[in-house]
Amino acid sequence: MRKVLLLFVLTAAFSPLSAQELAYRMAVADPTIDSAATGSLSLAFDNISFFKDNEYEGEQSKGYSLPGLWLQSKAVYQPLANVRLEAGFHALIFSGANKYPCYAYHDIGRWKGNQYQSGAHLLPFFRAQAQLQNLTFVLGDIYGGANHRVMEPLMNPEVNLTQDPEMGFQMLLNLPRYQMDAWLNWQSYIFEEDTHQEAFTVGIHQRLSLNAPQSTLHFYIPMDILIQHRGGEQDITDMGVQTITNGGVGVGVKWNTGSRVLSSLTAEAAALGCWQQAGELWPFNTGAAASASLSAEFAHDLRLFGGLFYAKDFVSLYGAPFYSTLSQKHEGGRFSRLLTPHVGLEWSHTFAKEYILGTKVDAYPLYAGQLKKADGTTLPSTFANNFSFGIYFRCRPSFLLGKAK
Repeated sequence: MRKVLLLFVLTAAFSPLSAQELAYRMAVADPTIDSAATGSLSLAFDNISFFKDNEYEGEQSKGYSLPGLWLQSKAVYQPLANVRLEAGFHALIFSGANKYPCYAYHDIGRWKGNQYQSGAHLLPFFRAQAQLQNLTFVLGDIYGGANHRVMEPLMNPEVNLTQDPEMGFQMLLNLPRYQMDAWLNWQSYIFEEDTHQEAFTVGIHQRLSLNAPQSTLHFYIPMDILIQHRGGEQDITDMGVQTITNGGVGVGVKWNTGSRVLSSLTAEAAALGCWQQAGELWPFNTGAAASASLSAEFAHDLRLFGGLFYAKDFVSLYGAPFYSTLSQKHEGGRFSRLLTPHVGLEWSHTFAKEYILGTKVDAYPLYAGQLKKADGTTLPSTFANNFSFGIYFRCRPSFLLGKAK
């Protein structure tokens, strides 16, 4: 099996910018407002049940499992042809857990919750949305995670399972040859004399199509920027202001074959960078990485992908640990360089529009350069096998309660 995986990597010589297609199918929410639904009031449920097992070796990250589900239940009211309101609750449940710490779920590891919720991690949910022709404005709970379509080295598909719904402001622009998603995700609000930092993330994803997506050969350019800011005027901690940035620009080509067996081939390549504008979260202020990918889509929603990622002094704000030269297993440790092959297989089946079953297998045969630990000692270069398997089921039933005449 290892020989097969290695052969695929060497043949493809690419890395997974487009390896999030299953995540997109499973977790995306359609922001389009249907004018025919004007005056309607509905009760809607959105659920992803998941089991994901991460078997990680080496010095980059510890392995872990994610057995559980999240559930949104909400009332959806569309008073006007271009306005939609949603209100309800979002609950995250891990199998076997009976209490959940109260803090923002994602990436801000040093913040400790001193209060707990029992039974589930429960949050209120509210979204106000207005659509003006090709431009959509969203306030409250925005369309996050897979909806952003950020390239995978900059955003781990796991955020669709574990992070809190993103909250803040979002602007979506959808034109025939250009799409833009600009958002502000406010992750932590502080009161005066609060004991943790204010934090928010600003992001923008752009995609420029050089020709029609239905063309036999479709060419496009993806561009991503993510900026996280921590601190603020009310901050009384001793950590200081911190502003860190990820960015990437790429080029892609998709061959729509017209065949029933092999429906398409997609190749992408990108240059990535990171910048620490303020603070000392990272032991370096700038870094760079390179990435490329090749994926093949077959009949019955079967997809094969593989590739290669190289980095030196690079940190991914929201990416998987295999896209950062900082070790998550050894706090303060950094690798001299990182070479991450990634191969995988995914499959999904749509029972109906709102019911989807999917599974995915990923392998990261990672080569990490010398590790320098926080205490100054070093560990030699290592080659480690990392494996991940997940199975997912999404259901989104809705029930029309009434409609104004």
